[in-house]
Amino acid sequence: MRAVLCHQYGPAEDLVIGEADLPELGPDEVRVALHAAGVNFADTLMIVGKYQEKRPFPFSPGLEGAGVVEAVGSDVAGPEAGGVAVGQRVLCLSDHGAFADTAIVKASDVHPIPDSMDFITAAGFPITYGTAHGALTWQARMRKGETLLVHGAAGGVGLATVEVGKALGATVIATAGGAEKLEVARKHGADHLIDYRKEDIRERVKEITGGRGADVVFDPVGGDVFDATLRCTAWSGRIVVIGFAGGRVPQIPANLLLVKNIAALGFYWGSYRKHAPALVREEFNELMHWYETGKLSPLVSHHYDLAETATALELLTSRKSTGKVVLTTGRS
Repeated sequence: MRAVLCHQYGPAEDLVIGEADLPELGPDEVRVALHAAGVNFADTLMIVGKYQEKRPFPFSPGLEGAGVVEAVGSDVAGPEAGGVAVGQRVLCLSDHGAFADTAIVKASDVHPIPDSMDFITAAGFPITYGTAHGALTWQARMRKGETLLVHGAAGGVGLATVEVGKALGATVIATAGGAEKLEVARKHGADHLIDYRKEDIRERVKEITGGRGADVVFDPVGGDVFDATLRCTAWSGRIVVIGFAGGRVPQIPANLLLVKNIAALGFYWGSYRKHAPALVREEFNELMHWYETGKLSPLVSHHYDLAETATALELLTSRKSTGKVVLTTGRS
């Protein structure tokens, strides 16, 4: 199979396109002919050896994709039992290996997509929307009518959270760097906009909420943004920590959590694939319904062929993209 291969840790320019052996299909696995694969920040860490899991060389990056089921293992249930069948259009998740034209994945990581969803959209959908939905519903337990503050709101997961927040009935405050990115967030449902390059996050959130602060905060940025967030979260508010794209892992002064009854909650959506796969399947059923009814409008700002993987990864690390960046395999 054709795949993007990492032979040693280093920059994206060192990745090569080559032929890789297709693993044998296990009894609880599915073989998917991939049409597209989503690009994530984790992929940039994987190829330089900073990801939480290390793979033997050579390996292919890629954590999510979309395509058509080509074969199923002997223990895989059919659609009538919540499984999948040969010929079905699906999105899928993997621990690595989605930057290829074929993937072998666990049956629990394969989810049908509606006919109205194209493969490029589907490939960039699972991690961002799964994270957004899980963070707000499972972890923050956000209620209709609450105020949601979304940092990095023009990026893949941030923009998904703006849309999911609106679908759940929240008033959404979006932060991003620059008018262009904020306009993207506005078009996807944000009620209020804050340019963190020019405006004080704390003061603007207080102004927007009449001094009360945000009930729920979605933070994939960390650093100075998190520090400001602590001081504009409402009494009994919840801050959901998603990641540290800003570079600095913040140290939380516990006294601020204490005096305002604030909860700081870590959230790693990928762990639910292992610990609660049935919950993830229910989540995707709801998200696909929202997509079909027009509540979600995923944005893919750029897509490239597998041979242009280095360009796609650089676009992500330079923060020049909005929404998702996707790779295509050349399948019609």
